[in-house]
Amino acid sequence: MPTPIEISDRILEAVLAKKLVAGARLGEQQLCTLFDATRAAVREALARLAVRGIVKSSARRGWYLAELTKEEAAAAFHARNVIETGLIRCAKTVDKAALKRLRTHLKRQKDALHGGNAGLRSYLLGDFHVCMAEALGSQLLAETVRELTARTTLVALRYQSDDDAAHSFEEHSAIVAALADGDLALAETLVSEHLTTWEAKLPMPVDSEPDALSELRQALQPVA
Repeated sequence: MPTPIEISDRILEAVLAKKLVAGARLGEQQLCTLFDATRAAVREALARLAVRGIVKSSARRGWYLAELTKEEAAAAFHARNVIETGLIRCAKTVDKAALKRLRTHLKRQKDALHGGNAGLRSYLLGDFHVCMAEALGSQLLAETVRELTARTTLVALRYQSDDDAAHSFEEHSAIVAALADGDLALAETLVSEHLTTWEAKLPMPVDSEPDALSELRQALQPVA
């Protein structure tokens, strides 16, 4: 029987892989069945995600993946920028083992870009930032980056094209190259520009109560 942490991690993974999108309902009973878990374990898992702003709940909709407002999305991107650039700024050097791990991750990203698996591609592009935080020596902050990346993914991947994905990979490659050259100042600048560019180009959702019937309403419009 999976633990609440394992359940919440699986949901996070599904968000990063673009298998679950903002507004998706997370029914307690369905999750109990899928994970073969108790309702108490599922509720604890959802509560963990709610504290991190990834899941929300309401009497009308139950549990569902958060649909970020402009302020929430901007705050998440800003937090990522502060943490990720701060990790690089505080690093003295990046050892060979860390660089090897980052290069291996880049190879997996490249393979996914050409492999036609959009879910794996999306997951790896987000997971790169987690991998970088781990490579720079902070497992605790890596977990925070993972959660913040999941929050921004709920907005970002809705609009990500194949060209955007390829461009993100190129920017990741440039970051690793700067780290390998020992130019930590350049790596810090590249990370900041990478995150700021993504935040600036996203058409953020409006700050209003999500319309649960919007998708169905559009689907039922007369074809003619």
